[in-house]
Amino acid sequence: MPPNAVADMDQLHAQVMTALGTVIEPELNRDIVTLNMVRDLQVTDGIAAFTIVLTTPACPLKDVFVERCNAALIGRVPGIEQVRIGWDAQVPADRRIHGRLDVPMNSIIAVASGKGGVGKSTVATNLAVCLAEAGARVGLIDADILNPNIPQMFGLGSGRPRVVNKKMQPLEVYGVKLISSGFLTSPDKPMIMRGPMLHSAIRQFFTDVDWGALDYMIVDLPPGTGDAPLSLAQSFPLTGSIIVTQPQDVAVSDAIRAAAMFEQLKVPVLGVVENMSGEFFGSGGGEQFAHERGFAFLGRIPLAASIRKGGDIGRPLPIHEPESAAGQAFRKLAQDCAARISVAVLQGADVIPINIVG
Repeated sequence: MPPNAVADMDQLHAQVMTALGTVIEPELNRDIVTLNMVRDLQVTDGIAAFTIVLTTPACPLKDVFVERCNAALIGRVPGIEQVRIGWDAQVPADRRIHGRLDVPMNSIIAVASGKGGVGKSTVATNLAVCLAEAGARVGLIDADILNPNIPQMFGLGSGRPRVVNKKMQPLEVYGVKLISSGFLTSPDKPMIMRGPMLHSAIRQFFTDVDWGALDYMIVDLPPGTGDAPLSLAQSFPLTGSIIVTQPQDVAVSDAIRAAAMFEQLKVPVLGVVENMSGEFFGSGGGEQFAHERGFAFLGRIPLAASIRKGGDIGRPLPIHEPESAAGQAFRKLAQDCAARISVAVLQGADVIPINIVG
């Protein structure tokens, strides 16, 4: 290629990158070039082809990026007539985890509630399944040691983890790696433990299980503000918490206490989920609570018999009934949670470009 042609191509490449520097990532409010989200740019025959590296494979904003990149380049940069975007994802890592815990997890998310029976384990299960379905590496710890429900929700009532090189191997279903006290005892035998034993069990689920590298570790906590959430928050750096509530006042009042506990423990509240929303329990209570306290409202999950049936037999709706209202609500919840997690991690980083974290 003649020297002048090479210079022209370099100039066009620079013009494309400058134009892409005007495209703003909606969640982080920074441009995609500064965030190093644009990779492998090639400009040939009027086509600008490049990869956008998202902060989560569950990102709901692909169409937004396509629209904004087209608007920035076509008709704005001479010679560019078409834009082709490939996709990749690199989940940012919470550096505090890698500094304090010798476990390769990018983020640890607690799913909590103020009271039992609001569907917290259902939300944790479907959140994990949706993140894994999107392509993320996901683990789920059932930290409700005394009353474990996660095995049943994944259809693993009789599952038992193997031990290899003194490490328990998590069971894996729907792409989610799982550990629960329910795998370690018979369903008809009660788990009877005092506080120190609960603390030890939760720590062992992190340190004595061969998780491999994970993008998201979801921790399904028991209800309330007792030993388990305190042990978790004091032992491990939590990226954030998700508060699950029903719409009615009695559930919301308990959810307020759970959120206040995490605030006191300096754990960010990523948002509030209103579960079982509909005619029977009403709707709007969780959203009002979120707005009054300045938390993100992560959405409503409808009250549906299919959710209960799926949980009873280990068939999560986002997999088995993806087009149902509940299945779509869970998928939207996972996308919004993943976005909130990325923002929380990157805003807490010393340097924000995503290529240096993870």
